[in-house]
Amino acid sequence: MTDAEIHYLVEGFTRGDIPDYQLAAWAMAVYLKGMNEHEATALTLAMARSGQTVEFPGIQGTIVDKHSTGGVGDKVSLVLTPLVAAAGLTVAKLSGRGLGHTGGTIDKLESIPGFQAALSIEEMIDQVNQMGIALSESTHDLAPADKALYGLRDVTATVGSLPLIASSIMSKKLAVHTHAIVLDVKVGSGALMKNLDQAGALAKLMVQIGNGAGRKTSALLTNMDQPLGFAVGNSVEVKEAIETLKGNGPEDLTELCLGLSAQLICLTQSDIGADAAKAKLRSHLEDGSALEKFKEWIATQHGDASYVDDFGKFPATAETVMVTSPSSGYVQSLDALSIGQAAHSLGAGREKKSESIDYAVGVVLHAKISDQVNQGDPLATLYVNKTDSLESAKQKIENAFQFSNDPVDKPTLIHETITP
Repeated sequence: MTDAEIHYLVEGFTRGDIPDYQLAAWAMAVYLKGMNEHEATALTLAMARSGQTVEFPGIQGTIVDKHSTGGVGDKVSLVLTPLVAAAGLTVAKLSGRGLGHTGGTIDKLESIPGFQAALSIEEMIDQVNQMGIALSESTHDLAPADKALYGLRDVTATVGSLPLIASSIMSKKLAVHTHAIVLDVKVGSGALMKNLDQAGALAKLMVQIGNGAGRKTSALLTNMDQPLGFAVGNSVEVKEAIETLKGNGPEDLTELCLGLSAQLICLTQSDIGADAAKAKLRSHLEDGSALEKFKEWIATQHGDASYVDDFGKFPATAETVMVTSPSSGYVQSLDALSIGQAAHSLGAGREKKSESIDYAVGVVLHAKISDQVNQGDPLATLYVNKTDSLESAKQKIENAFQFSNDPVDKPTLIHETITP
C-alpha cells in the first residue's frame, strides 16, 4: 500500500466514513499477509496524526520516553523517570492502567494520595517546562484511530498481528513529540510475547518504525519468566521503587532500570558509551538526586510526597498471610503469570478499566529463581483485605514455584539490545 492509501484508510475509518466491516477485512489481510517496514511506519504515523499531537515549543532540553510491553512487578517507569531527569534529560510520557495480571503505572502512582494522572496537554507542556517530567494518562484526543482499530481487532481475532501490535504501541509514542524512545519488550510467561523469536521480531519492527519516523529508538528484550523485583501490586511496588531510588532495590530491578536509562543517555549523547552512562546514572542513585527528583515529581502532580519518607502512611491491609515452601531445594522456575494472577485475585488488578482496585493488597516474594530454600521457609507474603479469594491466591503462589535438588543459575535478565 502507498502512504496515501494508508492515510485515506485511517482517516476514513476514524471519521466513520469507512465502515467497520471493511476495516475488519483489511485487518485480517494484514494478519494473514503482514506489512513491510515502510507500510508499518506509514500506518503508525497516520494513526499518530489521527488526533491531537503534543508538541513542546521552546523546550531547550532533550525529551525522551520509555515504553514497556507489560509484565508482572514492572515498576521500572517509577525509577527510570526521575533517574534520567536527574541526569539532565526531560521525560514526557503517556502511561496506562493495569488490566488482567499486568499492572499499570498510573494505578501505582495513584496509590499515593492526591496524585493527579489526568493532565491536559497544556498541563503536560507547563510541567515539562517547570521540572522536566510529565507523566499523564492517555487521553481520547491522542491517536484516536488506535483506540478504534484496537476495539475492532479485539473482536475479529487480529490482535496477534505484529504490524498491528507495533503500530498500536508506537502511534501513541509518536503522538508525543520526543527526541528518543527506549522500548522494554518483555518475553516469558508473564509477558505478551512468550518466546524470544516473537519478541525479537516485534522489538525490531518497533525500532525500525521509530527511527523511520525520525525518533532515535532502541529496545531491550528482557526476561519476564519471573516477576521483576519482589513486589507485585500497587503500593507495595511503589515502596520497592522508592527503595531502588535510595540505592537499596532488588538487583534485577536496579540493573534493568540502569540498562534502559543508559540507552536513553546513549541515544541522545553520542559521545558516551553504555558503561559510562550506567556509572553516571548510578551516581544519581547514590547521591540522592534521583530520589529528590521523584519527590518533586510527585508533589508537582499534587501527590503527598511525605509518603516517600514515611511508608507507615500507606494503608495497611486487614491481614498478612505467609506462604511457605513445601520442600527444600533450589528454586528452578517461578511462573510470573501465576504470581500476577494471585495479586489480581486479591484485588490488585481489574478486568475492565472501569473497575476499582485495592491499592494496598499484593504479593511480596521472598525467594526467586536460583535461591536455596528449606521446607517451611517463606516463599511469599500476601497482603489481604478480602479473604474470599485467599485460598485461590495461595494455591497460585504454591503452583508458581518449582524446585530442583541441584543448584540453578540465575536467569538472563537482558536477552538482547536492539539499536538503530
